[in-house]
Amino acid sequence: MISAILYTSNTGTTAKYARILGEKTGLPVYPLDKAQAVAADTEIIYLGWIMASGVQGYKKASKRYRVRAVCGVCMGATGSQIAEVRQKNSVPESIPVFTMQGGFDINKLHGVYKAMMSVMVKTTGKSLSAKPDRTPDENDTLEMMLHGAERVSEENLKAVLDWYAGVNG
Repeated sequence: MISAILYTSNTGTTAKYARILGEKTGLPVYPLDKAQAVAADTEIIYLGWIMASGVQGYKKASKRYRVRAVCGVCMGATGSQIAEVRQKNSVPESIPVFTMQGGFDINKLHGVYKAMMSVMVKTTGKSLSAKPDRTPDENDTLEMMLHGAERVSEENLKAVLDWYAGVNG
């Protein structure tokens, strides 16, 4: 039985998703680094922000807890990158993987992440800006990179909530 939601957040969007998910499921929500109250081997839903398809904190969480679902928060569209995220994080096929669009704000990043993303914004932003036939998703990504934006919404959690209702219903 799933007993908690644990998460790792960098700019706050993953924390917002964790709180919404907690409100909708009634499960307690803890940041991974402050989850001492959650016993080892507890069944959890894990949320982490995505960097280069890696769900931050997942490996640490999977060593201590029984992860029942992995939710990655990214700049891309909700439901995108699932195969890449599963492969990069070695998530077993028996564990569902969900992705939700979170947002991007270079001013909320610090240290190495800010430096890395500044380079990404310059290179990817330049090539997207020059592209004449951008898709709506590419336009959204460019908007986030250039001006910062947040896309957290309950609707982006629909697949996770449907899955949770199915395993607890």
